[in-house]
Amino acid sequence: MPTRKQSVLFPELFEEIQRPKPVNVASVPQRSPFRYPGGKTWFVPTFRQWMARMYPKPSILVEPFAGGGIISLTALFENLVERAVMVELDDEIAAVWESIVNGDAEWLANQILNFDLTQEAVIREIKKPPKSRKEKAFQSILKNRTLHGGILAEGSGFLKYGENGKGIRSRWYPATIAKRFLSLNHVAARIDFRCDDGLKVIQEFTERKDTVYFIDPPYTAGGKKAGKRLYKHYDINHELLFRICESLKGDLLMTYDNAEEVKGMARRHGFQMRLIPMTNTHHATMEELVIGKDLSWMDGFPAVHEPKAGYSVQKTKKKRPNKRLHRIANKPGNR
Repeated sequence: MPTRKQSVLFPELFEEIQRPKPVNVASVPQRSPFRYPGGKTWFVPTFRQWMARMYPKPSILVEPFAGGGIISLTALFENLVERAVMVELDDEIAAVWESIVNGDAEWLANQILNFDLTQEAVIREIKKPPKSRKEKAFQSILKNRTLHGGILAEGSGFLKYGENGKGIRSRWYPATIAKRFLSLNHVAARIDFRCDDGLKVIQEFTERKDTVYFIDPPYTAGGKKAGKRLYKHYDINHELLFRICESLKGDLLMTYDNAEEVKGMARRHGFQMRLIPMTNTHHATMEELVIGKDLSWMDGFPAVHEPKAGYSVQKTKKKRPNKRLHRIANKPGNR
């Protein structure tokens, strides 16, 4: 007898819950001026879902490893929080955020629009000793848009081929980048930027219940090398980070590489975990860990699942059957 499939009540609502695997980043507003390695544009829809369940609405978002800052910018532009505390230790990236907060976004936009980009011109510009933070910020944007993968860490070289063989011009869209800088003027007054140690800054807000945290540390736990290759400041104490997070009064979300060491720390400190699909720079679908206090709201996403716990199974030796007893048991009189 064929099984009947139960019809779904309110199918339009069901379709809203269904989330593609993975998220198409082209559908997310691009707010950041950076092309950032390890950026979280793909995570924005999930971040929105998390924030939508908050009551009362939090006042502050702390992002201790801000990088390209897409999560903080989304929270500000969509009025999900009143203020964002963005922390970044890399001095070149910090110069860009400081320039935006200090009112130099328009100056940067004009520099970008008027720069005739060639490899020779970029080399000349980035070799100049910067006379101000805004000049350092412009050099950082030039590097970010012309170096391979947007990587500012030591050893990164210029794009050779890029998109359609355009080389270093393949990621240089002057009008688009300039427009992003100008739009940041609308939220600059609500950004509290710190060029500082993210772990130290988080602890300033430990007792505040009106504060939430988005934490995306360099992926170096469990012997992973991605963080070392992509960032200048990759060396953090992951165990200390988990201890600090356990003490926070406000809610938090962490994104991490799917490593056994990370899952062990999350379990020890009482956090829940889910695996979520994402596409890497090579267009391969991978899974990242999402860690938080209560992630039951994610269970409606069909592509999301809880990672399996690692249990050690003790192998036991199978006892060999006693042949003598077997013969006695099978004698005709004993059956």
